[in-house]
Amino acid sequence: MACGGLMSAPVCLIENDENGKLHVKKEGKEILDGIHEPVVVVSVVGLYRTGKSYIMNRLAGQQSGFALGSTIESKTKGIWMWCVPHPNIKGHTLVLLDTEGLGDVDKGNEKHDTWIFCLAVLLSSTLVYNSLGVIDNMALEKLHYVTELTENIRVKAEVNQDEAGSTDFMRVFPSFVWAVRDFTLELKRGDKLITSDEYLEGSLKLKPGSSSQAEQYNLPRRCLRQFFAVRKCFVFPRPASTQNMRRMEKLTEKELDSEFLEQAKTFCCYIYNNAEPKTVTGGKTVTGTALGNLAEVYVEAIRSGKVPCLENAVVSLAKIQNVRAVEEAMQLYMIEMLNMPRLPMRPEELSDIHKIAEKKATEVFITMSFNDNDQMYHQELMGKIHNEYQDMCQQNHEASRSQCEEVREEVFVSLEKCFSDGSYLKPGGYQQYRDTLTQLTSDYRAKTHSQIMSEEVLSKYLKAKEEAGKMILQADQSLSAVEQEKEAQRLKNEILEQQKRSIEEQNQLQEQAFKDMQRTHNEHVNQIISQMEKEQERMRRDNERVLDAKLKEQGALLHQGFQQDASRMQREIESLKADMNKQETSQRSTLSKVVDGIGTAATFLLPGFIPKAVGLGMSWLSKLF
Repeated sequence: MACGGLMSAPVCLIENDENGKLHVKKEGKEILDGIHEPVVVVSVVGLYRTGKSYIMNRLAGQQSGFALGSTIESKTKGIWMWCVPHPNIKGHTLVLLDTEGLGDVDKGNEKHDTWIFCLAVLLSSTLVYNSLGVIDNMALEKLHYVTELTENIRVKAEVNQDEAGSTDFMRVFPSFVWAVRDFTLELKRGDKLITSDEYLEGSLKLKPGSSSQAEQYNLPRRCLRQFFAVRKCFVFPRPASTQNMRRMEKLTEKELDSEFLEQAKTFCCYIYNNAEPKTVTGGKTVTGTALGNLAEVYVEAIRSGKVPCLENAVVSLAKIQNVRAVEEAMQLYMIEMLNMPRLPMRPEELSDIHKIAEKKATEVFITMSFNDNDQMYHQELMGKIHNEYQDMCQQNHEASRSQCEEVREEVFVSLEKCFSDGSYLKPGGYQQYRDTLTQLTSDYRAKTHSQIMSEEVLSKYLKAKEEAGKMILQADQSLSAVEQEKEAQRLKNEILEQQKRSIEEQNQLQEQAFKDMQRTHNEHVNQIISQMEKEQERMRRDNERVLDAKLKEQGALLHQGFQQDASRMQREIESLKADMNKQETSQRSTLSKVVDGIGTAATFLLPGFIPKAVGLGMSWLSKLF
């Protein structure tokens, strides 16, 4: 099931620096920065030399990629990453994280292993734990890292002293897949055949009693049952002979055990079909860019000696993501607007180009933005787009005015010449002037009928020639006093009529501006509501997944006779149901606030938009009255 690749080979995402502290590698971060679509993140963890890298290569659809190694030396160091297009979900990227083998004695730093395990849990949406042999008490004791999660990861910035927190952890932790390699036993319990999932759940059964031995036995089992709502198990037979195992990367499928191949395909299909896109608190889907930022936030917390906190990480991520979302949305808007045909153009044409550019920019913002619940960054984007569009409208007006001025000079050149040589200062000259002016005005309008500033330029010109027209009228001795008075009134009426035309022209610009703002408001509301509904639906599904897991766990506890644990689970179930009801009410309130926030932003922008957009046209009108 090869799925091609965004990357031809894996790269290191997180490693130790020269001081032995974890840090995010620039190359890996830059690759994630370029992925703006949602990511499905699958991490593999496990003891060193257990074949973790091979199953990750299979997920990438490749025979080789992540380093395998064939000696007792651990090959993978830090966390390596391979990003490939998701084979089943269009518009998603599958991010594979291969982690450094746990328990390598040469490292001499057990805390390092703990942090590698914690980072795998924090960054992934599906966590694959890889082990050899069987799932027995020894195997579970080696998975002691899971018992330390509550010490090394915090979900909330402030936690009550008596808060168990299993519900919070279960909401945000990935699904858990145990891959048992080189499995040679028959899947049977007594005489009954069982599934690999039943094998896992049977291995997680608790031991009755309250002795320290029982508590120690139950601790890793409780953690797996309480922290991971979805648990799955795959058992793989040995893939090849000991001799061939040393050259796994070079083996063809014909040289591999057929049962192993079949199980490997089943495993890959399960991951492709069931691994969810990575989300954080609130059901917000994580993109590649956000994943890279999350990695930096978590690693920085570890470097500074703090316990990584999901709530704090989301706050930090929101600021990083939202600033960048505004920048990238504006960059796209400007590219789209600057690629338009040369100005001037009709307002409707410019509006259509703006509409497309704005929609694309808003989509980019919504995809990248994070936890912008008060719409502060969204309003900032609206304001910036609004200002750029204003400026573009003004440039369009200026370009139109410039072209109209050129046409006016060309058309009225003969009239100007007659003004200069006094051709109209004679008996009958006024009628000649009127006929020429009427004809040239008609010619001018024919050439500039598609220009938005046509009437304004004409109005300014006719207003400027009003005194010259009066002088020609007074100099025409062929007209009686009554005729002169009548012509003077007609001249005045024509000037007023032209002013009316110009005002109508400006009113059309205002109307277009109002339409643009109203459309912007409606589209922004619809886009934000759509995004929030998706997030709320994902949060609802996460809650139901956790609730279902807790109900099953309560049933198992009752069946096994753990009444006290079952009662505690009942309290957690009731608390979760109360939280779900509270969230539903809160979501409706948040949605209402978002719509109000966008509306408020529009009311602030709209009054300032019209005067500036048509300001140049209106300024001269004030001089006419």
